[in-house]
Amino acid sequence: MRVLHLSDTHLTGDGSLHRTGIDAKAALAGLLAHLEPLRRIDLVVVTGDIADDGATGAYELARDLIGAYAADRGAPVLFTTGNADDRRNFTEVLGSGHLGPSGGPCAVDAVDGPDRAAATARDGIRFVTLDTLVPGKVHGRIGTAQLAWLRGLLAAPAPRGTVLAFHHPPIRFPNAIQEPPTLINPGDLAEAIDGTDVRVILTGHYHLQLAGRLGPAMVWTGPAVVNRRDLSCGDDAVRYVAGSAATLIDLADPAAPVFHTLQAGTTIAEIGGEQLREALQGTSPDD
Repeated sequence: MRVLHLSDTHLTGDGSLHRTGIDAKAALAGLLAHLEPLRRIDLVVVTGDIADDGATGAYELARDLIGAYAADRGAPVLFTTGNADDRRNFTEVLGSGHLGPSGGPCAVDAVDGPDRAAATARDGIRFVTLDTLVPGKVHGRIGTAQLAWLRGLLAAPAPRGTVLAFHHPPIRFPNAIQEPPTLINPGDLAEAIDGTDVRVILTGHYHLQLAGRLGPAMVWTGPAVVNRRDLSCGDDAVRYVAGSAATLIDLADPAAPVFHTLQAGTTIAEIGGEQLREALQGTSPDD
């Protein structure tokens, strides 16, 4: 089971540039072109801030570009909202956010009300998306009704465990600029998943890769498509750099997930085929 995790595309309906000067559409298209050699993808998960302006056209663009990449691999796509998104326009274009390989609605096991909690089973793993959007705010929250729905859902374990996906990380940003987590009620979520089969939580928002834990679950904050944050500038600043990234997640064992960051960049060398096999045969485990 291999999952491609994307986040923070920040597309615009009118094609205007992101505030950092990045062409978000070109960034997404370029990343997907860079990832074209990856053929074995079972699921694509996109954790929010799909639109930078909340425009319907931005969601249509995400559906079309990411959907085409996923469809070519026979993979469903699961979208969630982020703080930059518009819930009504998201729902108008993407519905529950769970789309099948053909672009139509995915076969969904369970859907909750207007805050769009949804669950889809894939290869024995249950994937649950939650809308953490608080309109007009940067932070996010999982509401009381969502938590009650989630507890009811998790009362029956999935055959191979559960993965949660939403935008706002329940772990803090690792410098002094942003001390509290942007999910303002991580304790409520930790209580809801305690003793359940939740193994992995996928989030975005921070524009950098970050790993941590919440109760029984591994938390992964994926890098952004539109740009990257770099913390080498120290604790009192945040640096944005050009470059798109994604995560390839191996869930062969959901209790022991493997995360690999995929960064689009200029290729300086590539070894494949017989040359690669010969190189690997001559390499010891300690090399």
